Amino acid sequence: MILTVTLNPLLERRLIFNSILYENENRNGKRELKAGGKGINVSRQLNNFNTDNFAFTFLGGNNGKVLKEVLAKEGIKFSFTKMNEETREAFVTVDESKKKLSNFFSLNSKVSLTEVDEFKNKLEKMIENCEIVVFAGSSPCEEANSVFPYGIELANRYDKISICDTYGSHLSNCIECSPTILHNNILELKKSLNISLNDEKDKLDFLDYLYGKNIKQSFLTDGDKDTFASNFDYHYKIENPAIDVYDAIGSGDCFVAGVAYSWHNNLTFEECLALASSLGICNAKSYDVCNVKPSEAEEVKPLVKIASTGKKMKTINVTPQ
Repeated sequence: MILTVTLNPLLERRLIFNSILYENENRNGKRELKAGGKGINVSRQLNNFNTDNFAFTFLGGNNGKVLKEVLAKEGIKFSFTKMNEETREAFVTVDESKKKLSNFFSLNSKVSLTEVDEFKNKLEKMIENCEIVVFAGSSPCEEANSVFPYGIELANRYDKISICDTYGSHLSNCIECSPTILHNNILELKKSLNISLNDEKDKLDFLDYLYGKNIKQSFLTDGDKDTFASNFDYHYKIENPAIDVYDAIGSGDCFVAGVAYSWHNNLTFEECLALASSLGICNAKSYDVCNVKPSEAEEVKPLVKIASTGKKMKTINVTPQ
């Protein structure tokens, strides 16, 4: 079972219009409620691959009650720690004719140290009983910054695979705790760690740095630009096909879901790169978040170009002679 952990969940309220008149009143939009937050997005995508998973998060207030209903309706299995504050929300308008979305996010929720302690206690029991744990998304406040590093340490203690996809001030602490796998968006890395990743050498050097922190696999994505990845100290460069982007939100989460699925099913690293990349690409072609069908990803996989760079991995022929 794959456990996803989301500290900063989101109730998304959408209004979908065939066409939006931007200087006039718009009526009769189709209303949708969506569950958001990076770990929850990963769970949704894993559901599309019929992969057993469980989402763990904070929920509070009326938005939290509504979000519980949305999660249940989507078929996402979940548990939560109750917080006193209201779950954050977003308002999204969708213009289908122009393939344009506008997103408006509320302030992050704040959790107390008592709520964080309760979350950690539940988290330990869940990590003991999972195969892979995904720590995804931002931390909502300073009080919650210790959760992901604590969870990574627990995963290492119980010999579980941990995947970390986060940003912000707690990222450096997460790296120091040595998750098995790290995924990051280049822009988030620059802002979180105040580092330069402007050319290929910078990125390859950073992959080496992560390997030096005992991180087994790392993935650096950059929108429609090349992805750089490492499998131990072997480096790879992935060229993504050109597409018409509708909405890129959730593409990184799709990528992480592909990585988790690949580990769960013992796929090779190259197979993992092709699947994760194709899921991210397919997600960007739709305004739906992390709802890519396996058949869609299979169509795109042949268009993803993967090349090793630097030290080459030797292939040993073990066929009986």
